[in-house]
Amino acid sequence: MAKDKIAYVCSNCGQESAKWIGKCPSCGQWNTFKEIRVTDTRQQAASAAASVGHQLRKSKTLTLRDISAKDDPRIDLHDNELNRVLGGGLVPGSIVLLGGEPGIGKSTLSLQTMLHLTDRRVLYVSGEESAHQLKMRAERIPHEESDNFLILCENSLEAIFEHIRDVQPEVVIIDSIQTISTEDVESSAGSISQVRECASSLLRFAKTSGVPVILIGHITKEGTLAGPKILEHIVDTVVQFEGDQHYMYRILRSIKNRFGSTSELGMYEMQQSGLRQEANPSELLLTEDHDGLSGVAISSAIEGVRPFLVETQALVSSAAYGTPQRSATGFDQRRLNMLLAVLEKRVGFKLMQKDVFLNIAGGLRVTDMAMDLSVIAAVLSSNVDTPIEEGWCMAGEVGLSGEVRPVARIEQRISEAEKLGFQHIIIPRYNLSGLNQKKFHIDLVPVRKVEEALRALFG
Repeated sequence: MAKDKIAYVCSNCGQESAKWIGKCPSCGQWNTFKEIRVTDTRQQAASAAASVGHQLRKSKTLTLRDISAKDDPRIDLHDNELNRVLGGGLVPGSIVLLGGEPGIGKSTLSLQTMLHLTDRRVLYVSGEESAHQLKMRAERIPHEESDNFLILCENSLEAIFEHIRDVQPEVVIIDSIQTISTEDVESSAGSISQVRECASSLLRFAKTSGVPVILIGHITKEGTLAGPKILEHIVDTVVQFEGDQHYMYRILRSIKNRFGSTSELGMYEMQQSGLRQEANPSELLLTEDHDGLSGVAISSAIEGVRPFLVETQALVSSAAYGTPQRSATGFDQRRLNMLLAVLEKRVGFKLMQKDVFLNIAGGLRVTDMAMDLSVIAAVLSSNVDTPIEEGWCMAGEVGLSGEVRPVARIEQRISEAEKLGFQHIIIPRYNLSGLNQKKFHIDLVPVRKVEEALRALFG
């Protein structure tokens, strides 16, 4: 057996070093380097994969002509939202990392999905909960009884591989990777070295056997996935479950995906009986009755390939303590400061001594640039205490000179607004070129500058 090596790894970013360093050269944090014992991961992973009875494939050089271009048939998870985020389903032999805050619904989502996957043999490995707790959770979720769903409460990686050899599952769930430990590493479960070694062994098993593995991971207080950064690098797909615990809505977002787009978005509603898929999120995110309320603007945004209408709420008030506050929930704070500067410089509204609070309704975090126009409209509406008429929505990016820049997929945005009964939509003038206006029954208001948009809204 090869002698173990000593390495030092930053607990914040995963940077490796041959010796201990006070300050991490990668992330700049102090005293974050921890000593770990590095084993021969290749030998360990190979023996682990071989122990479950799967033949290791020897590598050989290939030309591009010899490689098949056919896509592997994906596993249908019977969940449209999850299938969309994964790029069309679960790829055989892939390893997926599902992260999220405590109590957000990671275990509920994975348990619910696997209970509905009755046509495949599933092994659910729980290192955090007992079998009785899983039974109580499963009883709350409506599902068909199946003998293909197997539960294992175990923390040892070697014992998990033994059970995999006996059961021969088609899908494996590990809940969570931070609770699994291997005997080859002398440290507690959840440490950097344990997470590295266990994830590497599971990756080797997934690639050599063709069995997809789903890992559930924890989130740090900074909002990043706990454990070494290498964990995100070695997996094929990183999916993050987001949302505020005080809201019913949960958002499934793909951060990394080797088999599909990373711009996809799935939406769920947390209920007593589990997570319910939201096919039409626009109806949920809009307030039923906001007529007569100032500071509310509706924007036609796109996340992934799905258009939906988002309600932007703003509150502008006099600064109580001399120093004005700028606060944004669900929107980039720096972007808000830039838009306020544009509003002051190009439109002439003085907000120097005003507190500005911005909120994206529903607990969403939207990164679409087309939200700019609705942010400015909501801030101005609250400042002058004049509500925006019902039936108006908008989409447009605002530049530093006050111009309204074109946005992508304008037809989808207009169709979504028309479908939900809006009568007018403000769009950038440049987007009119090549647009067939006859197929829309909604009034299109093209604008070139911010002033034109505000004039159309407030007269």
